[in-house]
Amino acid sequence: MTIAINPPTLTIDEFLAGYGDDNRYELIDGEVFDLEPTGPHEEVAAFITSKICVQIDLQGLPWFVLQRGLLRPSGMGNTAFRPDVAVVDRNELAKEPCWMEQSMLTLGSSIKFVAEVVSSNWQNDYARKTEDYAALGIPEYWIADYAGLGRTRYIGKPKQPTLSMGILVHGEYEVHQLRGSQNVVSPTFPSLNLTAEQVLKTGR
Repeated sequence: MTIAINPPTLTIDEFLAGYGDDNRYELIDGEVFDLEPTGPHEEVAAFITSKICVQIDLQGLPWFVLQRGLLRPSGMGNTAFRPDVAVVDRNELAKEPCWMEQSMLTLGSSIKFVAEVVSSNWQNDYARKTEDYAALGIPEYWIADYAGLGRTRYIGKPKQPTLSMGILVHGEYEVHQLRGSQNVVSPTFPSLNLTAEQVLKTGR
């Protein structure tokens, strides 16, 4: 992601008025970020979505995948995330104050799983969103770094494509880094039969 708007920063209302209907942008602490939905980025997001949808159907869960909807955490200031993939619990939507008017969630309890596909501004995915998604209580968070863009502290050295799986434990994510033929083990979707390479592969 790259910064799309220079200061002055925007309020939530200003962002929604100017960018709320455009799936390309999100707001973090008043700064507007371009999500840079390149072809490879969208391939990875679509692959994750397709596999998750199968699992939801097989398990008969009252969940669905929200693509490009906004997550506006209450109490987190001028911030409105737009996750690449988010699994929403239909049973929680009655508690959401904005849902009937727009595709926007405010409560972490509505979300069972979230995935971000890394673009050029990887800091938001590895740092800010990791903290905020954990604070919201989202049980599982994937960071799909298909191009190995993150800092070595996050994906190791030498840098390479990495799937970082965060599992919420006592309010913080316990992160497991997966590469190549390593198997994905998801507590949210235990029947998933995938390797990191399958998730991160582009040009299918």
